[in-house]
Amino acid sequence: MMGLFGQAKRDPKELVREWQTKLRKESRVLDRQIQSIQREEDKVKKSLKDAAKKGDKDVLKVLAKEIVHSRKAISKIHAAKAQLKSVEYGMTQQLAVLRMSGAMQQSAEVMKSMQQLCKVSEVSAAMRELSKEMTKAGIMEEMMEDAFSGMEDDEELEEDVQKEVDKVLSELTAGQIGKIPDAGKDTLPVLPDVEDTAEDDEDISGMQERLEALRS
Repeated sequence: MMGLFGQAKRDPKELVREWQTKLRKESRVLDRQIQSIQREEDKVKKSLKDAAKKGDKDVLKVLAKEIVHSRKAISKIHAAKAQLKSVEYGMTQQLAVLRMSGAMQQSAEVMKSMQQLCKVSEVSAAMRELSKEMTKAGIMEEMMEDAFSGMEDDEELEEDVQKEVDKVLSELTAGQIGKIPDAGKDTLPVLPDVEDTAEDDEDISGMQERLEALRS
């Protein structure tokens, strides 16, 4: 049978399987994003250890914050992957419903997960398009535009960030540097094995730019 405008009506089972394929593809996109962030984090860790040997307080603070932010970004991406898996499971349930009744049913869980995924910058465009397809198929209600808002990360409390920075410093300097002194106080202790290289400042600047690009 031909539908409106001469287009053949899609087999619901075929459509669901197509959605599952798209969801798996987006999950791989997130995997690559995690790997990219981790590679940059490894470079920042090395620079932080080099800065610790020099007792460079300002550079240490910047680098430790970059590591905190990268870890938070990875945590959010893992949460997005869990949402993708939830939607994929919902599609498996739709196939079961199709076998029983021959028609798809609305799913509140799928809609909730899709709303969250539309706010994840790495997959938002694909998820918005998929949401439209699912809405046309009748398993989701049309989402209002404000459901797609909230793309920007919430402002983090400086105190919480500072606590995470202190943890990172302690972790990466084997406890020799636990906290960054307040302004006006003594500088950080200089760790042994100082290795001065002309490329340090350029490496640090480049890593900050790359991490910022990954989070944007």
